[in-house]
Amino acid sequence: MFVRTAGERDLGAIRTLLVETWHATYDAIYGAGRINEVIDIWYSPAKLKASLERPNAEFLVADDSKRIGGVAHAESAEGGAVVDLHQLLVAPDLQGRGIGGMLLDKVIESFPEARAIRLQVAEQNRRAVAFYLGNGFVQIGRTDNHGSGQSGIAELILERSLSAER
Repeated sequence: MFVRTAGERDLGAIRTLLVETWHATYDAIYGAGRINEVIDIWYSPAKLKASLERPNAEFLVADDSKRIGGVAHAESAEGGAVVDLHQLLVAPDLQGRGIGGMLLDKVIESFPEARAIRLQVAEQNRRAVAFYLGNGFVQIGRTDNHGSGQSGIAELILERSLSAER
């Protein structure tokens, strides 16, 4: 796998990866119906295209020229001092092979002025929480309701300092 910037031609494969990964990760926790609702809201083709076109953002894919095996989307925040990592997902059958680490490294490289990278991760997604903690993130907060309204999706807010790395 190599990591590259996503293009509009990748959007169908990205959505397929997101749907597969979300269902594999969250169906047992929140139920397939609820996950379908989340996917329809957060990962509609229009929303994915808008994410691709956002200024001060990076949308990356891990690609082996046959398939997209991972995706990451991050955006500069707080005047460039912080990177908000909105998503980092790897296909279920490819997890544990270093693809997530490659995507994370490339996200960090894409924002050389940033002093920290921050994200929210579902508290019950123990595998993802362990991945981020193993990659130098620490918990700085928690929310009981991710997104708008009373979602009931508890998330940890994690951050990793980048200042010492630069």
